[in-house]
Amino acid sequence: MNTIYRLLLIVLFLFSQNNNAQKRIALFNQKDLKGWYAFGEEAGKHNNAADLFSVANKMIRMYGPKAGYLMSEQSFRYFELTVEYRWNTDANFVKKNNSKNSGVMYLVPSETPDVLWPKGIQFQIKEGATGDFVFLQEVTLNINGTKITPGKSVVSKRFADAEKPIGEWNKLIITSKNGVITQKLNGKLVNQGTESSVTEGRVLLQYEGFPIDFRKVCIKKSK
Repeated sequence: MNTIYRLLLIVLFLFSQNNNAQKRIALFNQKDLKGWYAFGEEAGKHNNAADLFSVANKMIRMYGPKAGYLMSEQSFRYFELTVEYRWNTDANFVKKNNSKNSGVMYLVPSETPDVLWPKGIQFQIKEGATGDFVFLQEVTLNINGTKITPGKSVVSKRFADAEKPIGEWNKLIITSKNGVITQKLNGKLVNQGTESSVTEGRVLLQYEGFPIDFRKVCIKKSK
């Protein structure tokens, strides 16, 4: 292999790596909550998300006496969203209740008002139900050829269980493209559907009363 050919291969490899890196966006920089705003049950909207939630040890830490969420400032259309989470069982963290219930919402339209909980699709994170779809505020999806009946909050059960024991980190991956939605948990397909009635929107991390930590939150755009 001559020198010119080697150099060409190196250039092509670097171009490919750079192109992939450009498509992947870290929504959480592991330092602060830049790029997010917060909404609380009674506190309302806070452009300074640190008013309600915190960052420590490269983690988003969500806890406290009131429910709320973090909302991304950016909207996305076709994407692969990766989020890592774990339940925080440290008794020093204030909680609203003992129900291990949370979620990652996506495709939350930019025009939808801030309420608990806004229009969009939720990847349910809940003890005994992680991986369920929750369709909020009339959102619909076809699952196994049947259209979900629209409603305020409609659940479609997961296909399989894949959540790790309490306290361990879990990795969920959500893909959305051309109305096709898939949800994976720890490498296992847990839900999927087609013909989504929402195809573009923001990402939302839920706090429903039991402390939860998020660390990796990144999104890869697709064409």
